[in-house]
This record gives sequence, C-alpha cells and structure tokens, in this order.
Amino acid sequence: MGTPVGNVSSPDSAGGERSLLDLSFPELEQELVADGLRPIHAQTLFRAIHHDLATTKEALEAHPGFLPPLRRWVGGQIGTGGRFTLPQLEVVSEVLSSDGLTRKLLLRLADGQVVETVLMGFSGRHTACLSTQAGCAMGCVFCATGQMGFVRNLTPGEIVSQVHRAQSALRASGGTGLRNLVLMGMGEPLNNYDAVMAALECVCDSRGLNLGSSRITISTVGVVPGILRMVAERRPYPLAVSLHGSTDAERSALVPAGRRWPLDELMDACREYTTATEGRIFFEWTLIAGRNDSPEHAARLGALLRGIPSHVNLIPLNPTQGFDGTATQGGAAKRFQEVLKEAGIPSTLRQRRGIDVAAGCGQLRAERTRTDPVTNSTRSPRSVSS
Repeated sequence: MGTPVGNVSSPDSAGGERSLLDLSFPELEQELVADGLRPIHAQTLFRAIHHDLATTKEALEAHPGFLPPLRRWVGGQIGTGGRFTLPQLEVVSEVLSSDGLTRKLLLRLADGQVVETVLMGFSGRHTACLSTQAGCAMGCVFCATGQMGFVRNLTPGEIVSQVHRAQSALRASGGTGLRNLVLMGMGEPLNNYDAVMAALECVCDSRGLNLGSSRITISTVGVVPGILRMVAERRPYPLAVSLHGSTDAERSALVPAGRRWPLDELMDACREYTTATEGRIFFEWTLIAGRNDSPEHAARLGALLRGIPSHVNLIPLNPTQGFDGTATQGGAAKRFQEVLKEAGIPSTLRQRRGIDVAAGCGQLRAERTRTDPVTNSTRSPRSVSS
C-alpha cells in the first residue's frame, strides 16, 4: 500500500550534486558558513531563490543584492564542477480552463516523469494544488492518479519548484500572488512525509515565499501513521481526510487503503489530531450517484463524525476514463447536505472547477514518459489525460 511514511525515493543525481531547492534555510546557511561565508549571505541567497524566483546560475550571478563573496561562491559551487544544482521543473504545457480562473501546468521532472499542478483563481486570491508523487499507490477507484499507479516520490525541491512555477505564472499574468496551497494533486502526501515537510518548511520561511502554515492544507486518504506523526511533531498544517464511505465495506470498495486502516483506527487518529491542534479536520466526500449519496449514507456519516471538530467538503464526482460512476445531481446533493446539517455537521458543496481540462479533483493524470535505451533521451509523454 505504497511506501512507508517518511521514506523518500528519488532519482540519484549523476554527479552527486544537491539541489539548492532541497535545502531549508538552516541547511543552506550551514553550507555557506562551512565554506567561509558570513551567515548574512545565506539570507540573501535564500531570498533570491525563493522570493525573487531566480531560476539560473546566471540570474544569481547578476543579482544586484549579491556581494562579491557570494557571487564567487555561486560561480564556483553551482553547476559544472560545483556541489549544487538549481533545477527547475520544465513547463511542458499550460492549459486554461473555459472558466477563465483555472489553469493546469504539466511539469517535467529531471528524469522525464511528468506531474500536474493546478492554479485556481478566486476573488482576490489564488490557490495552487500541488503534486507530491508521480502517480499514486493508493488506488482509489474513481481517481485518475490512482488508476495510473505509482512511479516515485517527489523530492523536496520538486515540490518547492511547483510553488515557484505557480508563483511565476501569476506574476507573469499580473495577478495577485499565491495565498493558499493544497497538497491534493497527484500522490499521497503522507506516504512521502519527509520530503513534504521539508518542502513546506521552505515555502513557509519568512525569508522566502513566506506562505502561512495555516493556509497550507495536507490531504490524505487516511494514512494513520502519518496523521499520528503530524500530531507527535506538532505540525501546524490543516488536514483534509478523504473519506467517501461511512462503513469499512463501503469505504474499502472505493478507497483500498480502508482495508489497511479501518475507520475506527482512522477516526481515533483524527480525534488525536483535533485534540492536539485544537482545530478541525476537513473530510472530503466524493458524491457518486447510487453509491454513497443517499440520506442513509449521510446519516451514517454524521454519526461517524460526532464529537470530531469537522467540516465536510462534498465533491460531485468528476469524470475519469477508468471509472464508470456518475456524479450526484443537485437535488440529491442538497438532501445529503441537509441530513448532515441536522446532525450538526457543517458542510460545503464544492464548486466544480477546471473539468474541461481535466484539472478537477481526482482528474490529474500524467503518464510516465519513455526513455530511449540507446540515446537515453526523453521522448514526449504518450498522453496526458483524465
């Protein structure tokens, strides 16, 4: 059922160099000080990379805020012959939804894999939906990423680079900057725990992008060890749990992870989280006609969540090629919501966004690229579809 919590598998760098995007500020400062530079230079470099979004060695060398010692360090330590790289995910394509507010970025990783990042515009704010793995091992039957299977975990720098690309796209279009992040793209964040937390440390750092931790939501299919580890480490990020069923049999039919972490175990972990954080959990419920959308389903959900500070996001099923279910229509969705209200559970019927470009919840899918065995050159992806 995926890789163990905290395990990070990623392609090795051919020359052993480290990506500067993988480094937190304390790690970057340690590297510079070890090379004889003053700590102040770490702040300058970190800001140039994470706030100013410098993407190349040449851009750093030309940065007006760099003093000669830092400029010399950049010249000698980044790129050929140096210890570090500054890799950026290549934007293969950018597609704008007909809603005018949602765009999907197809991003190529260094080894040729591709992932998708979604930018959503709202009144006065923008949210980026990030991927944390290429593919996913959780196998949720209605999710396009789950249907494609697991390829590998992303590194911290590959997650951070998605934020950079999203921020750059917004700046280029003259829009307001990023306000919120949701880790609800490709992959299970808590099965790539260490890389995810390292990436979020970078994007929250006040010396860089300075995004507030309360505006970053981690979505999980219910990886209990990861939830408990967040509690033990007092991680400050809001949590969303994909539920979709209110009995073990009902849930496991849609979410295979339910067989590994039954509902009683998952609910206990959720109670520990809300007690420790004094916050609430967002529970995601994909409404599938005839499968989990009746008033009886809603009543069982209300009973299941009793006593847990929570908010339910109701998401009409988005179409994918690998699942033949259909979305619950408005009347049934409203009745479901009314039953939850009677049980004292607040809910929101989620607005559908980006469906026409397969950017909606559960629609992200980017097939693995092929590598030529002779030239080792990467070909175009076979397809990128829902």
